[in-house]
Amino acid sequence: MLKFLTKSFLPKSLLGRSLMIVVMPLVLLQVIAGYIFYESHWRKVSLTLSRGVAGDIASVIELMRRENGKNNFNLIFQVPANHMGLSMSYSEGKILSDMQPTASGKMEETLAKALREATARSFTINSEKIDRHVVIDVQLSDGVLHVVTARKRLFSTTTYIFLLWMVGSSLALFAVATIFMRNQVKPIRRLAEAADEFGKGRDASKFKPEGATEVRQAAIAFIAMRERIQRHITQRTEMLAGVSHDLRTPLTRMKLQLELAPETSGLTNLRDDLSEMETMLSGYLDFAKGEGGEKQVLTNLSNMLNIVVSQARRKGGVIDLHVEGEINVHVRPKVFKRSLINLIDNAVRYAEHVSLRVGKRESFVDIIIDDDGPGIPEESREDVFKPFFRIEESRNLETGGVGLGLSIARDVVRGHGGEIILDTSPVGGLRARIRLPY
Repeated sequence: MLKFLTKSFLPKSLLGRSLMIVVMPLVLLQVIAGYIFYESHWRKVSLTLSRGVAGDIASVIELMRRENGKNNFNLIFQVPANHMGLSMSYSEGKILSDMQPTASGKMEETLAKALREATARSFTINSEKIDRHVVIDVQLSDGVLHVVTARKRLFSTTTYIFLLWMVGSSLALFAVATIFMRNQVKPIRRLAEAADEFGKGRDASKFKPEGATEVRQAAIAFIAMRERIQRHITQRTEMLAGVSHDLRTPLTRMKLQLELAPETSGLTNLRDDLSEMETMLSGYLDFAKGEGGEKQVLTNLSNMLNIVVSQARRKGGVIDLHVEGEINVHVRPKVFKRSLINLIDNAVRYAEHVSLRVGKRESFVDIIIDDDGPGIPEESREDVFKPFFRIEESRNLETGGVGLGLSIARDVVRGHGGEIILDTSPVGGLRARIRLPY
């Protein structure tokens, strides 16, 4: 349960988690400091102030008791009015129980405690009757002593100052921490973006190492890895171009010699073998060259699909095409078009009807190819992407290729950061689904 709550409420981003690591101790420290301040400072200071007011009132009551003459009460009340900030009056014959009860609060509770200790008499406290003042009524033996004093005599303004200082300093530290952590996280985000761009086959040459030492080391390792992969692709392409030249030249000579040779049954079989070798060589080179040196450009996928479908229809294929508006994506046009041709030709070859639907989703383009052909057994759907793999039962050698069509298609789509998924079509055949990020 704790693990689930932790995953649910913890921030998902590195910036959020880093800020939480900084903010949580800061908040905890402020709570502890506030509690200690409240307990040791606010309560003690407030109680001291309240005792001061209560002591002044008790002193006046004692003077009134000693004078025992109502004519001298006004002279007694002048002293607290001039020197103690207390405005007093006396209501003879009044009973405290007839007065309206007062509201209670922390300040009132502290003052009530001090009055009970100092006067040992009944009283009421009202802090709402007069703005910024507190009214205290004390029951005497033959009347009620009415006292008005300013709230500042009972409440220390350092409480507000301390709270404002805590909140202000916390916000300032949080702002500084946010700016600092954002600058630290930014190189990591750029590294992730560069890796994502490279995974989609796009150029990330502007990326350069920056940030903390560990982030720079990761960036340098990424750049070195990217260069090794690109060098490997280039070397493979150059090697296969040489192989293509070296093998096609003798094959061309052999075909020319066979054309000039007299017709025999053996030569006919040899021509067929030679043609099959040439087909296999072309298919293998198409697969091996894969990425090639073509750059990604913003391409109108809708136009590309219309061209591919038109070519397939000219070959006799029955295809329904539905594109959800104009879709533009960054792809290598030639190799991506080849992968689409391979998938659509594969569907047309073994089905009577093919449906092609394309649309944009949240973060990817969804290309769905459905056919009503024999399909592919579920246990073989991953194997068909292996080079030279063919399903003998449903893909015979006369109509099938050399087993590289789906391999080339997946290689190209993955080179663009996408994926091909094979599933059962709603019409009973095979569904090939391409998810391509944009």
